[in-house]
Amino acid sequence: MKRPALFLDRDGVINEDLRYVHKIEDFHFVEGIFGLCRRAMSAGMPIIIVTNQAGIGRGYYSEEQFHSLSEWMIAYFASEEVTIDGIYFCPFHPVHGIGRYKVNSEDRKPRPGMIYRASKEHALDLGSSVLVGDKASDIEAAYNAGIGTSVLFSKQPKTVNPAPDILVHSLIDLTELLFPFTG
Repeated sequence: MKRPALFLDRDGVINEDLRYVHKIEDFHFVEGIFGLCRRAMSAGMPIIIVTNQAGIGRGYYSEEQFHSLSEWMIAYFASEEVTIDGIYFCPFHPVHGIGRYKVNSEDRKPRPGMIYRASKEHALDLGSSVLVGDKASDIEAAYNAGIGTSVLFSKQPKTVNPAPDILVHSLIDLTELLFPFTG
């Protein structure tokens, strides 16, 4: 039986987007991310991260550095009683990639490759799932994959096409909107 998931972009949703974050000391969690994830888990939704990581393709940091930071991040989430069920990343860039990373990959958002792989590997119902992103490419990837609810998280007003289903400025507000207390 398929189940809905909470898909999260990393930089700008889970952590502050400081451009090509790859060191623990530069990784600052966004306020409200743990509450959002705990509430999604309580609703039976796996937490799946889908993130473009063009910094790898540009040569700014290695895949090993990305994996090391991801392991630290997963452990930190666990200390906050949150299980990350999967991390999918795309190190490629069609223009600025170097060497083997200069690829127009189906995984690079706004293409839906990462989402489709996660759906297959975790038996997910994309039509009932939610994707939270901070860029137009995230919302377009949600649309391209057939995700039921796309959320644009932005502290600044933004217009993107296609338009998100929900626009929020706070993950705390989003948590209450998606998973209101019922009693």
